[in-house]
Amino acid sequence: MSARGKARNRALDVLFEAEQRSVSAFDVIRSRREKTDQVVNPYTIEIVEGVVSHQAAIDEFLETYSQGWSLERMPSVDRIILRIGTWELLYNDDVPDGVAVSEAVALAKTLSTDESPQFINGLLGRLQQLKPSLLA
Repeated sequence: MSARGKARNRALDVLFEAEQRSVSAFDVIRSRREKTDQVVNPYTIEIVEGVVSHQAAIDEFLETYSQGWSLERMPSVDRIILRIGTWELLYNDDVPDGVAVSEAVALAKTLSTDESPQFINGLLGRLQQLKPSLLA
């Protein structure tokens, strides 16, 4: 797995833990730094900061284009993967669009249900098509 792939995985862990415990993602990172010798990759922090700062818009896009799936109905892991993928797709110019989608699908294949990769691919693919109008 690439360094960025590992960073995405760690960001998913941080965002998932924060959501499950109802705490700030930054508190989770701070706790990990204080209680372990775990080094947090700068790209992990960039993802977490990006998702947190754009979460309202990201969630609105996901809710609007998920066709019958509210955010609350989605498995937590899928919701976090979609937030990371949407942030990379729409707000991180360093990641090519296709890579953002395929990396999110890869996370879903590893960490979620059998149906999740197809769902995530479809939703992020739709956002990719709409990207110019979403960011206008």
